[in-house]
Amino acid sequence: MPRRVMMVDDSDSDLLFTRLALQRCGVPCEVLGFERAEEALAHLAASPDHGVDLILLDINMPVMDGFAFLEAFESLPLAHRGSAVVAMLSSSADPADRTRAGRFSSVKGYLTKPLGKAEAAAVLQDVN
Repeated sequence: MPRRVMMVDDSDSDLLFTRLALQRCGVPCEVLGFERAEEALAHLAASPDHGVDLILLDINMPVMDGFAFLEAFESLPLAHRGSAVVAMLSSSADPADRTRAGRFSSVKGYLTKPLGKAEAAAVLQDVN
């Protein structure tokens, strides 16, 4: 069964490039893209049966950044989080961002943009 991936990134080009890497990596997946973290969070909160397995989350976004999203996501009832895990996908290679992301129980990985096909396949295969 294909993995369901939610991408959250304010950059159209990053969403496109990541979608292509996911679609071409050889692991079947369905991709949902959101440019605004608030909209992605609202989607999860409104749909306990969302079926999202993996959230690829950017850090630096306007209005609600990736860390604010994580705080809100981890505050959702468990039924609304489902089995979704988060992999940060950021242009930031700052060790402080990696450490901060690791403090959230839902974060299972930290990837640096751009996402390559091999990385996409590995992160998808790690999702149960």
